[in-house]
Amino acid sequence: MKSVAIIGAGITGLTTAFCLKRKGIPVTLYEAGARAGGVIESVRREGFLAESGPNTILETSPEVSQLIADLNLQSRRLYTDPGAEARYVVRAGRPVAMPSSQLGLFTSPLLSVRAKLALLREPFVPRRRDGREESVADFVARRLNAEFLERLVDALVAGIYAGDPRRLSVQQALPRLAQLETQYGSLIKGQIRGARERRKSGQTARDRAPKFSFDEGLQVLPDTLATQLGSALKLNAPVGRLAKNGNVWRVSAAGGEGDYAAVIYCGTAFRLAELQVAAPAPVDLSLFAQIRYAPVASVVLGFRQADVAHRCQGFGMLIPGMEGFKILGTIFSSALFPNRAPAGHVLLSSYLGGERHPELAALPAEELTRLTREDLRALLGANGSPVFQHTALYPRAIPQYNLGYGQFKDLMNQIESTAPGLFFAGHFRDGVSLGDSITAGCKMAGRVEKFLFQ
Repeated sequence: MKSVAIIGAGITGLTTAFCLKRKGIPVTLYEAGARAGGVIESVRREGFLAESGPNTILETSPEVSQLIADLNLQSRRLYTDPGAEARYVVRAGRPVAMPSSQLGLFTSPLLSVRAKLALLREPFVPRRRDGREESVADFVARRLNAEFLERLVDALVAGIYAGDPRRLSVQQALPRLAQLETQYGSLIKGQIRGARERRKSGQTARDRAPKFSFDEGLQVLPDTLATQLGSALKLNAPVGRLAKNGNVWRVSAAGGEGDYAAVIYCGTAFRLAELQVAAPAPVDLSLFAQIRYAPVASVVLGFRQADVAHRCQGFGMLIPGMEGFKILGTIFSSALFPNRAPAGHVLLSSYLGGERHPELAALPAEELTRLTREDLRALLGANGSPVFQHTALYPRAIPQYNLGYGQFKDLMNQIESTAPGLFFAGHFRDGVSLGDSITAGCKMAGRVEKFLFQ
């Protein structure tokens, strides 16, 4: 039986391995670290449940739902509290609720009259036809205006990518926006007409997709996948070299070697650049070292409810850079799911660094906590000392799909063509959300099955 090696036991690698195993294809999953799950790590302590990385999964595609069903995790899945859908954007130093519909923008204090008029004009703005790549900032300013960029999109980009809209490529980082203009000539027209197509395909728009976690946090998912894989998962086993001989790929990892019909790389781009590959056609991976990763620090603080003036009953708040705060945004974790904080307490998960303030992410935990407390005091009225603290640092957290990023995707396609049996999947290729990674893993399993038995 043909077998497959997978490198990297983040959520993409785990999902790919699980899906291949269900198809009856033997797999070996190599992970350089001591645990599986990548940035997913849940910490239960002192009655609080903190997420070191992501807090939720978006159920945007059927593959996500199917994976939960295949793992028999439906009974442990928790959808966000319906009362916690409100999202806030900071304006003039205070959180202002985002409207729940496009029509609501016309009465929202988030935007000026000029910005609201720009929204009315958007369907009549000519589409761009020259095919040139465009930054998110230029795209938004062209179709709407600079205020939309500074007040809303800058905050949104900080929440998704911890990125800079002036550097991110709209075609690569927010492809749906670019597609709406190309296909419908307007973002507003596309939102209306595109909804019908998504219903037919089973896809769900990100802003409407259900969000979920599990009773003991997101780590339930990688832990369950790891259990299902059993001895096929090799921890503390970094892979240093691949060599192709005929139709066989030899994988050299710490602790030994193995021969496989295919290899799937699901790790990080900067580790991919260090991988040595010997194949009949030269494979140079050094270009992937140029992929920029934004550093992010997570600071999770628990307060007595009486010490926080804001009700913190929504999803959380995003903060435009023009507001001058250190944190990029805060998730109201205890409002999303039950048992995240003891009764009478709130749990707030804040993020610092990113492309806006990359230097902050490297600060000591004590300083990160101090800066976060200062901002939460000003924004939410979080006074008094926190009764719970948890920090996590990711020096290279989120790949930035900046202008020119298409060259990296083109190179992956080229290598897959010239070195048959070598595949790439993960957040540096398929999107940075957990839902994107799960979907990518499921689809990659199908691609590899077809390759093996074509």
